[in-house]
Amino acid sequence: MKLAHVSFLEDFGTRSVAVHALMVLAFANAVLAGLFLTGQVGLVSFVALLNFTAGLWVAHSVHSLGHEAAGGEYEGVLNELLGGSTDEAVDGFNTGRFGRLLALVAAVTAIALLTSAQVLPGAVFQIAVVAVGSIAVVTAIIGFLIALGASYDESQRQTVERIERNAETDGGNIDDE
Repeated sequence: MKLAHVSFLEDFGTRSVAVHALMVLAFANAVLAGLFLTGQVGLVSFVALLNFTAGLWVAHSVHSLGHEAAGGEYEGVLNELLGGSTDEAVDGFNTGRFGRLLALVAAVTAIALLTSAQVLPGAVFQIAVVAVGSIAVVTAIIGFLIALGASYDESQRQTVERIERNAETDGGNIDDE
């Protein structure tokens, strides 16, 4: 039984936008809870929402890596939202997509650490620095692997096309005998 609202999420790009929306919502609420709620409620809310955001981020990154490895056509949430395409990936490593990811990781990490410094006491803040830094590194590594994998897959596709073109040109003979 196919339901319209469930089949809508069959497209990876649509799922990606939905997960990114959840991440933005959770992260914004974590920052707001950390800065404006006082006491244990603010502390627990901040940590819980920040952890939820981090979990979504890592899970989506791994999901994106799997999607790219399976030959998906997804080119990033910005291209999904704006309806654009990045032709630079055809010529090699997709530096634009990787650069946007690094900028996003840096911005989110900075905001998380600045808010953590305001909210968390000394020893807990040190743990938060390691945790947030770990999430940032893991996300950056996965982003690099996605961009590198897409570049490798495109290179392999071009090689296969070139071999097939050459086979048609020389009649399928490998040796010139």
